[in-house]
Amino acid sequence: MALTQIGPNSTEGQVAPGLHREVIQSIGTTERQLLASESGSLVILDASDQITIRLPTPVAGMTFDFLTTISVTTSDTHKIITKTIATEFLLGGIDSSSTAVAEGGDTFTAVTGDSFVAITSNGSTTGGLLGQKFTLTAISATRWAVSGLLCGTGTLATPFATS
Repeated sequence: MALTQIGPNSTEGQVAPGLHREVIQSIGTTERQLLASESGSLVILDASDQITIRLPTPVAGMTFDFLTTISVTTSDTHKIITKTIATEFLLGGIDSSSTAVAEGGDTFTAVTGDSFVAITSNGSTTGGLLGQKFTLTAISATRWAVSGLLCGTGTLATPFATS
C-alpha cells in the first residue's frame, strides 16, 4: 500500500487542517461490535447504563482509545471484551486512581497474555468514573496491549476479567 503525501517534507513537520479521527459515541445498552475499519477511533463511553463493546479480530497495529464522559452507575458496568474469548487476550497494565485520598492508586496487570479477555468498569472499585482513558492496541492476531488510567472509588480492584 502506498502512502499519500499530505504536503512537502520539511524539518518543521506538517499541519493537515481538517483531519481528525472518527468518534464513536451514543452506543446505548445493546452490545456494539467495533469494526476493523474503525481502528484509530476514539470510543466515548457516554452513558451511566450498561455498555458492552466487542473488539474486532486483532490485526497488529489496530488501535482504539476509550474515554469515559459519564460515570457508570454502580448497578451497571462498562465492558470492553475481545471478539473471540477462547483465543484473543489482553496483555499489559493499567493504572487506577481512587477518588478517596486515603486509597491513592494502584496498577493492575494482565501479564500472562492468555487468560484475560475483558476490562470491566463498575462505577466503583474497578473504575468507570468520568475522565478515565485507556488504549487497546493489537500487537498480534491474538493479543491486545492495554495501557491507560481508570478512575474509581474506595479500595481498588482489578478491572481485568476472564469472561
